[in-house]
This record gives sequence, structure tokens and C-alpha cells, in this order.
Amino acid sequence: MEIVICKDPQDVGKVAADRVISYLEGLPTPVIGLATGSSPLALYEELARRVEAGTFDFSHGLGFALDEYVGIPRSHAESYHSVITRTVVEPLRMDPARVRVPDGLASDLQAAADEYDEAIELAGGVDVQILGIGSNGHIGFNEPFSSFSSRTRVKTLTPETREDNARFFDSIEQVPTHCVTQGLGTIMDSRVAVLVASGERKAEAVAAMVEGPVAARFPASILQFHPRAIVIVDEAAASKLEHIDYFRHVQEQVEAGGYPAD
Repeated sequence: MEIVICKDPQDVGKVAADRVISYLEGLPTPVIGLATGSSPLALYEELARRVEAGTFDFSHGLGFALDEYVGIPRSHAESYHSVITRTVVEPLRMDPARVRVPDGLASDLQAAADEYDEAIELAGGVDVQILGIGSNGHIGFNEPFSSFSSRTRVKTLTPETREDNARFFDSIEQVPTHCVTQGLGTIMDSRVAVLVASGERKAEAVAAMVEGPVAARFPASILQFHPRAIVIVDEAAASKLEHIDYFRHVQEQVEAGGYPAD
């Protein structure tokens, strides 16, 4: 696991964009996994700036969103179908037909979830999976005590997650209680995982993810077993890392042309 510490959220977005582009460039049909929430917004905004400038073209790419609420209309402003459309598809000038979001309205939710995993496999797998992290350590909507081998499925959201997401709704009562999410096993199949986080509110979760132990109570800690996971955080999100001086030292060595961090 490589740890990159940036000065602020905007710097996180720029560094993450550099990494994402470097891993996708040259692929005939690049496949990107798309996270929602506030964490990846600076990354998407930076990618959009590069699309606008003509230095990045992702119109031929495929996208798979991490998750979707159950029972919320796609037209709802806070459905992840809508969020992905306005924060990723439109700014990055992607073909909407080439971007999929889990179906939270299916009559058979698990059958639709199984088909979603099959679609990812048929696309050749995810080349770069973008991730954020919840304050309780979830990635996607894999809440604490999710199975490390889980695939796309229905999950019950914790009260803490619903409270965190209530800021996007008029009241917590409007926040759905369930979701469809890619599983931890699905996420771990990605070739590269790029996790971004900013702010002191994420510091404890980042420390638990990076420094362990690997435990089901901190789902993101499974990324310690990912063959190519890059964690890009700002100073505030890195503030509770016990071994931050070592991570800074390694980062300096890599930036000076040394060996890869992991």
C-alpha cells in the first residue's frame, strides 16, 4: 500500500488525477470504478479540467459505480445515478450508455446485483477503482463486519452512515435504509485501487485502514491485501497516522526517483 500525503483537498485531486490518468492511458477500452460522496469530488473536478483542456479524453471509457440506494427514483437528485451523471459523466464527456450504476429499483435486487458483477467481468474487470472512505471505515457501502469475500449485494446502512449522508437530504428520515453495493471481493478484483480522503473527520478511519490490523470492523483495511492500492490523503486526514514520519520519508524517496513505495 502506497501512502501519499498532500497539503490540501485540491492537491489530493491533482495528485490522484495524475495517478488515474497514468494507469488508464493507452488502454483501448479503459474501465473505471466510480465512487460517490464528497471524497472524490476534487479528483473528478481535476479530471474534468483536463478534459476541458484537451489533455485527457475518456469518451471511450467504461464506468461502473460502486453503489446505489434502494428504493430511490433515478431522477432523485441524490440517487447515485443522478450524482454520477452530474459529477462524472457530463463533466468528463463520457457516453452515458457506457456508464452503469447498480439497480436499486429491481424487482429482484440480488439477481440484478449478480448481473452487475457479471457485467464487470464481461468488461474485462476494473482497471482503476476510485474509492472514498466513510468515517466508520466503509468503502462503497460495505459497512463494518462485511465479508471480505463479498460480491455486489444488498446491504443495510448503519445509523452512522445515514447520519453522515443526511446532509444531502432534507432530513435523516429521507435517507434510504438500504443500498446495493459492490462487495469487498468485487473491489479487490480491481487492478489498481486509488483511495482519496480529506479532512480531520476521516483521520481515524484512514489510520485504521493503513496501520491495521486488518479487521472486519474496519472494512477498508482489506486494502492492505490489495496488490496495488494507493491512498492519497491531505494533511488533516493523515493527522492520526502513528507512523506518518516514515510515510513521508518513503514519499520523499519515491518523488526523488527511488523505488516504488510498496
